[in-house]
Amino acid sequence: MLDRPIQFLKGVGPARAESFARLGVRTARDLLYWVPRRYDDASRVDPIRTVEVGMDVTVVGRVLSKGIVPTRKGLRIFQAVLQDDTGMITASWPGQPWLDRKLEKGDLVLVSGPVRFFHGRQIQPREMTVLARAGKGDDADVTGTIFVSYPASEEVPQWVLRTVIARNLDALLEQAREHEECWSRTELGELGLLGLADALEALHRPTSLDRVEEGRRRLAFDELWFLQLLQARARHEAVLSAPGVVFERSNRLIRPLLESLPFSLTDAQARVLKDIVGDLGSGRRMSRLLQGDVGSGKTLVALFAMVLAVESGYQAALMAPTEILAEQHTRRMGELLEPLGLEVELLTGRLNTAERKRVLGRLASGEAPLVVGTHALIQEGVTFARPGLVVVDEQHRFGAHQRLRLTAKGAAPDMLVMTATPIPRTLVLTAFGDMDVSK
Repeated sequence: MLDRPIQFLKGVGPARAESFARLGVRTARDLLYWVPRRYDDASRVDPIRTVEVGMDVTVVGRVLSKGIVPTRKGLRIFQAVLQDDTGMITASWPGQPWLDRKLEKGDLVLVSGPVRFFHGRQIQPREMTVLARAGKGDDADVTGTIFVSYPASEEVPQWVLRTVIARNLDALLEQAREHEECWSRTELGELGLLGLADALEALHRPTSLDRVEEGRRRLAFDELWFLQLLQARARHEAVLSAPGVVFERSNRLIRPLLESLPFSLTDAQARVLKDIVGDLGSGRRMSRLLQGDVGSGKTLVALFAMVLAVESGYQAALMAPTEILAEQHTRRMGELLEPLGLEVELLTGRLNTAERKRVLGRLASGEAPLVVGTHALIQEGVTFARPGLVVVDEQHRFGAHQRLRLTAKGAAPDMLVMTATPIPRTLVLTAFGDMDVSK
């Protein structure tokens, strides 16, 4: 039932279904998960009688009368008199005469905004929600202690969403209880979570703001859980589904590079390099995130990994987010690799046609073992003879598709991602769950 088109639900039909589709609601499941964006506690709604000039208030009232008031300067002001059980007040919308077509006498509305004095008390709403239409028979939708506001549109206003959801919610929740729950009662108890149907009911029919938070917590947990499952699948595909390159360390280049440095590696660099060397020699595809402050020596660690790839007969590429950074990497790496007789090619959009053709030819033939570039590395026509390692500098500046396009240049090249952006561990595990992490 949850997969059925929304047009077959009560109160929808073919014409209204098209409007719902443009809003993003196409199936019964979409409607069930179309949860409110805002909640107003009725106990915190101000009785109109208590509203005073200078206050910032939220009131709920029926539209007693309405109309457009012109001014001497030509400004047209829409005004509506709102009434609740305690009194009446005027709500004023300067420059919004079109609201006269949107509101009807008898509509129940929730408005929030400051109270001014102009021929008496006036609310100048910054936000308005139509809770119920006059004569539509949906007063039952607004009973209780919490008012809900859904993401709506001009075609599908609040009152339509409220009415359709109210008419179908019980049946949708029953389907959710039977077919959507993926956790046992024992597991839910251990996790301290509501059942899925109970969580959705708490969001659509809240009895308190605390209950709303319980419902949100359950949906948020599910989102993070399934994200982790997708990350685990991505990790499997990236690391295990395709055999990685087996890098064989001979020290033919690594040792001379280490000995030529005018300084020693830090303990952190040595530790991280050990992790990377272990990955490169494992035969499984490496997918590792390297975190470190600016100036901490991440690029030097990446250079050792790239040299190990060359030592094993493969090519290595480093993709930088800007041409300036790519040029800096090329220059610095070239200085460090000069004693080894290794050259680093540069591939950016600034190259002229002849130079670009030369670099592309050397990459395709395998004559160029090392290359640094920008997005130019992932353009059509760039091929590698034996790609073994891809290094991406500043992951957050590249989209996932760009990263994947670069790794697609070879059968299963290893991947090392560097970032200087401080990322909390919990966020790392969420956003980079498909990668090992070194700091």
